[in-house]
Amino acid sequence: MAKQKYSGIGGQAILEGIMMKNGEYYACAVRREDKSIAVDRQRYVSLTDRYPLFRLPFVRGVFSFADSMILGMRALNWSAEIYAEGEEEEEEPSKFERFLEKVFGEKAMKVMMGVIMALSFLAAIGIFMLLPMFLAGLLRRVLANETLIAVLEGVFRILIFILYIKAISRMEDIHRTFMYHGAEHKCINCVEHGLPLTVENVMKSSKEHKRCGTSFILIVMMISILFFIVIRPETLLLRAVSRILLMPVIAGVSYEFLRFTGTHDSAFVNALSRPGMWMQGLTTTEPTPEMAEVAIQAVEAVFDWREYLRKNFDAAFPETETNA
Repeated sequence: MAKQKYSGIGGQAILEGIMMKNGEYYACAVRREDKSIAVDRQRYVSLTDRYPLFRLPFVRGVFSFADSMILGMRALNWSAEIYAEGEEEEEEPSKFERFLEKVFGEKAMKVMMGVIMALSFLAAIGIFMLLPMFLAGLLRRVLANETLIAVLEGVFRILIFILYIKAISRMEDIHRTFMYHGAEHKCINCVEHGLPLTVENVMKSSKEHKRCGTSFILIVMMISILFFIVIRPETLLLRAVSRILLMPVIAGVSYEFLRFTGTHDSAFVNALSRPGMWMQGLTTTEPTPEMAEVAIQAVEAVFDWREYLRKNFDAAFPETETNA
């Protein structure tokens, strides 16, 4: 297989489908109940493209994360609509949903999604940042070494994340989402290693990718250990505040690390990426060929892979070639 070359494509798994992004355009492809594939292509100008200041190194990581959250919610909302097609009965709106509709009217759904995002973010801070800090703090009664306590806090953070992923992966919908996550990676790896985008080539490509969000999370956890070895507030309150306030800084540093490893291919870089690739074993599962078909349609809606292969791998294709 040819050496990997950066394509600029990124994506994520959604409900029964995949979202792929390239430049200012993204496309969602979802498998309908009747086995047909629905595709939706939209334009999204990222915060880093709209504001030059947000493109500065160590700053762009925070806003790239915000972009991925916004785009991810849009893609999930659309996939949920397609997923719900054909249902005979609609669920009765909850009291909270009726309240939002009364107050915000047509914007109720956007408001509700914003509330869900905010609550999810707060829950993530509590579970993955503050809980490990609290658990490590309990060890101060028997350990006097602050460096060791900082390392143990990081270990607790990683263990909690692993247990969380293991728990949710038992849910059927989440398991299928992890399969689509694998299809997304395989599709990008297929193109970036110079192979024509066919189901056969996608299926034999790797389901791990160096630019994956799971790798980013692990990098954040590892780099946070280094930060908190150096930064040692005296009180519990100051330690909690430091974990929250330093999150953008840690995310910015982690993004630069992931960006470097994701756009370079060498033995050294691949070694640096290996822990993140191992962690992806938790969030990616081997997909079916039908899932690979969905991934291919999402890519083709936003990316001319034939032209990419011609320019980067000197590949040639007959005019009548198809992806079947």
